[in-house]
Amino acid sequence: MSLGDEHDTGGYPGTRTRLPEDTSYSGGPRRRASSSRSLVTVVAVVVLLIAAIAFANRGGDDSSSDGGSGGGGGKGPEASETAATGTKPVESGSGGVPSGFAHDQQGAESAAANYAVALVSADILKPARRSEIVRQVFVADKQAALEQQLDQAYTEDFLNNIGLDKNGTSKDGQTYVSRTMPIGTKATSYSDTAAAVEVWCTGVFGTAGETSTNPVTSDWFTMTLRLRWADGDWKVDSFAQKDGPAPVPGDDKASSADEMAKAVEEYGGFSYAR
Repeated sequence: MSLGDEHDTGGYPGTRTRLPEDTSYSGGPRRRASSSRSLVTVVAVVVLLIAAIAFANRGGDDSSSDGGSGGGGGKGPEASETAATGTKPVESGSGGVPSGFAHDQQGAESAAANYAVALVSADILKPARRSEIVRQVFVADKQAALEQQLDQAYTEDFLNNIGLDKNGTSKDGQTYVSRTMPIGTKATSYSDTAAAVEVWCTGVFGTAGETSTNPVTSDWFTMTLRLRWADGDWKVDSFAQKDGPAPVPGDDKASSADEMAKAVEEYGGFSYAR
């Protein structure tokens, strides 16, 4: 869901699974080797096995001696372009919003990504939950003004137009969707006390249900969050949003309303870090 074009309020490492190689034998009947030939084969296998074990142990010692950074004086394999980078993000948060980010540029980028998810979530449309999110995400001196602005934006009429009641709850037989996925972050400025971070996002929003007049669709947008280091964490001072950059649409077949509702219920979201 989009908060509006250029709307200004004023203000874990990945896991890769490697499948085992096919060790099955699919050839025809095997010929029985002579005893001497078998002995040579066994000796060769043993020698290779010993060499492999020695190499593995040496690699492990090198890794541990330099903090697991690859060892061998920089001779280890370089990380893949698709491998996760950066430090581990925070593991928990208050009310579902992560907190306790590192006091550095990476921590600011991680905070911005997670806060973008919270600010364009379905919870922001629920008055009670919206108040909690504002207190968790924004600096103390901006909370009251921002909460008032959001209350004025998400009126009962606005909620009714997208199929929600005054409490931000979907009607019977319908499921409201608003989920944001950060694609990447870029710090445009940084200091120990303040940072400006752009978060490129995609997301899905709308109401899934047979009688919905607001079907689930997707969009691409960029949020710019100005952060301040306050009370031992990065907090939002102000944010703005604009459309794009958006890729050329694919030819994916749209899923049914029931499939979308089921997906939202079964698939959880993530905590993000750069």
